[in-house]
Amino acid sequence: MTALPDLPVADALDRIRQALLDSRRCVLTAPPGAGKTTLVPLALLDYVPGDGKIVLLEPRRLAARAAARRMAQLLGESVGDTVGLRTRDERVVGPATRIEVLTEGVLTRRLQGDPELPGVAVVIFDEVHERNLTTDLGLALCLDVASTIRPDLALLAMSATADTDRLSRLLDGAPV
Repeated sequence: MTALPDLPVADALDRIRQALLDSRRCVLTAPPGAGKTTLVPLALLDYVPGDGKIVLLEPRRLAARAAARRMAQLLGESVGDTVGLRTRDERVVGPATRIEVLTEGVLTRRLQGDPELPGVAVVIFDEVHERNLTTDLGLALCLDVASTIRPDLALLAMSATADTDRLSRLLDGAPV
């Protein structure tokens, strides 16, 4: 993989990976611009075995497009290669896509169609503090799936301003 930028969140990457290995849950809080959205999914590519996918949820289409473009740029690729994008109006993925940046409504529809989330190893809720019905429903459905039919599914909640104690309790005592 291409060398990733040295952003503040890089110091926490090993602890994030370990938390996901140990408990399948993690809460990450870091200031805006620390690298949560772009560095964390790219760093988790090595954590995810085989062809498992990482799903990164963004609350808005503009943020989803920007995140996908920036990660693809960091890899020296185009969107649709390692990093793909799915919104209500746009689908840019390919056979080599391992990180899918989705808007939250796309995840809800995917969970309704196949709650097992085949091929998905990690679901990352970015900007989880921007609570809305779609975010809450997606998180509730993922928690249900992970506690019943997919105990191997890892969940990561990220935010600059979330109530981390409350979020950790919601995620079964996830490390922060």
